[in-house]
Amino acid sequence: ELKLNMLDGGDCCTAVEADPHQPLILERAEKEPEKKWHTVVSDRVKKHCSCSPEKAKSKILSFFPILQWLPRYKLKDWILGDIMSGLIVGILLVPQSIAYSLLASQDPIYGLYTSFFSSIIYAILGSSRHISVGIFGVLCLLVGQVVDRELILAGYLPESSFGSNNSDALLAGQGNSSNVECDRSCYAITVGATVTFTAGIYQVLMGLFQVGFVSVYLSDSLLSGFATGASLTILTSQIKYLLGLKIPRPQGWFTLFKTWYSLFTNMAKTNICDLITSLVCLAVLIPAKELNDRFKSKLKAPIPFELFVVIIATLASHFGHFNSEYGSGVAGDIPTGFLPPQLPAWTLIPNVAVDAFSIAIVGFAITVSLSEMFAKKHGYTVDANQEMYAIGFCNILPSFFRCFTTSAALTKTLVKESTGCQTQMSGLVTAVILLLVLLVIAPLFYSLQRCVLAVIIVVNLRGALRKFRDFPRMWRINKIDALIWLITMATSALVNTELGLLVGVLVSAFFVLGRTQQAQVLELGHAASREHYENVSSYRGLQTHFGVAVFRYGAPIYYANQSLFKKSLYKCANLNPVKEKAQRLKFEKNKNQEDTEEEIPKGMSEDKQNKESETSSSVTLMLGEKSSRSVRSLVIDCSGILFLDTAGVNALKEVRKDYRELAVEVVLAQCNTSVLDSLERGGYYDSKKDGEVGKNNMIFYTIADAVSYVQNLNVPNGDCDNKS
Repeated sequence: ELKLNMLDGGDCCTAVEADPHQPLILERAEKEPEKKWHTVVSDRVKKHCSCSPEKAKSKILSFFPILQWLPRYKLKDWILGDIMSGLIVGILLVPQSIAYSLLASQDPIYGLYTSFFSSIIYAILGSSRHISVGIFGVLCLLVGQVVDRELILAGYLPESSFGSNNSDALLAGQGNSSNVECDRSCYAITVGATVTFTAGIYQVLMGLFQVGFVSVYLSDSLLSGFATGASLTILTSQIKYLLGLKIPRPQGWFTLFKTWYSLFTNMAKTNICDLITSLVCLAVLIPAKELNDRFKSKLKAPIPFELFVVIIATLASHFGHFNSEYGSGVAGDIPTGFLPPQLPAWTLIPNVAVDAFSIAIVGFAITVSLSEMFAKKHGYTVDANQEMYAIGFCNILPSFFRCFTTSAALTKTLVKESTGCQTQMSGLVTAVILLLVLLVIAPLFYSLQRCVLAVIIVVNLRGALRKFRDFPRMWRINKIDALIWLITMATSALVNTELGLLVGVLVSAFFVLGRTQQAQVLELGHAASREHYENVSSYRGLQTHFGVAVFRYGAPIYYANQSLFKKSLYKCANLNPVKEKAQRLKFEKNKNQEDTEEEIPKGMSEDKQNKESETSSSVTLMLGEKSSRSVRSLVIDCSGILFLDTAGVNALKEVRKDYRELAVEVVLAQCNTSVLDSLERGGYYDSKKDGEVGKNNMIFYTIADAVSYVQNLNVPNGDCDNKS
């Protein structure tokens, strides 16, 4: 630290070294006065409700990102990549849309509707250039569970058939078969669309209230564990189609065990035609997918083996009469064109509101995670709240056209990116391909076996199921993240899918809080060459100060861990002021009792004298077995303390008070501004000692300043011989 003094002429200055014992002094910037709550509300209302032409234009452009990138579209540079990626994703979506309808307990046409509308809406509202929004397996599973539950509650018999145009009906009155309101397929998509509408409303409301930040609380390990657990449930649910069994989907908790029990009890009813077809398709698609993955760097676009299998299997089923001759389940009639829009079933919303909320959270979290990942990779930014709007309207608007819930899907997004996608123009190209299928090609899939669709779903679960192979590596890298993944996965798969997400969030929060409970006070020493302090147990050659102990605590101090902080500090210092005071009081009490006796025996034994001497020495303040130096001062490095609450401030005040009663001074160093403000509000600097007003108001920005200060306090009459 240097001070500048002017020379006599006033033309220049000379550097004079300042007092080395003078601590660093920083002047805090003046704080803005806190506004009253009604002023804050008024300012926010004016900010968000005022309107001007420029602000209106900005809002419209931000709400419809297509208006920003479409006028700047580089036709020559981007159009080829967008067309290629949109074409490839559209071809892949045709069989997957039909297949995932099976998982959502819907007819095939509704999966095609869902992919078509979501591709168009996200291209208009989405802020990501690369993600593909459409059918996602986990959400289809969640929707299918709700649909099956509501079908049973509505009086439909459990039915595993798909696309069979059955005539099961919801009766308005018992025993009256003439009062048919809606057949099974109609009621299933009504439930699915109502769930989708409700989930979309949740997502739009979250966007309005600017709660896009909630995605940061869903860690990668949590989402990965949830997706893997749901994938196990999806895999189990498709086994019955691979075997050609007609068993209902179990409801409630532990569906995995219930499904496997039903599979084993009905194994004798396996359809041999479906089993052989499934094995052949698996034998083709699994190696084909592996080839696509292995040579994806050399291929300009992935080979659409799924589409080839669907075409060949449909032709074989049609000309081999698999449905009529062998009883193999097929997709059935897939109509062309679009059905007229219809409103959701308002009376169903209370029944599905809770399920829709979990679906909304999962869909939003996956969409935001993927959009941010690809935006970071390609050097642009996305708005989490705008993504909330986009995915919300991708659910609300299509729900009027008999669609079910959508979100971003990793597999199709990777395909889209690797085939040259530049903008969401590729999404519009995908919509054109799906429109062609809806208007012309869809009826040709009448004879497509359901077991083939189940094979497509199972093969596409490979990525999620491979996480089991990565678990040992996850365990080596971070055991806490690995445990979060394992607990979330196990709960989602073995107990209940929605419960798995909730348990994952709670476990993650528990581990975050647990880390603050595990923080320990560490003793610090300084390097020989400079005033830098580190943990003495982690580095060699560090030196300590005579009479001064320096400690660091690496966690916030709040109500849940303030007692652990004090316990850890007392343990690390080997000096518990509470116990020391108790021992001192006990000793003084015993001494006073002896002084009040009329006559002290002259023949006091040598053992008793030694015992009294040992008791007297027990009150001597020593650091412990680690060092023989006397503890005169404690310096607490607060650089790792992010914040304090009222309990934390009181804990520091109690520590200072307890040690001061033993003539040990406690000072704080390197506090951030948040901690300083909490200490000031909590009255930490208000107390006085021996009439000295300013002693407790010292603020130390470095450990060296704090150590120098307490050493000066400990040195009698300016004698510096005891300083290290």
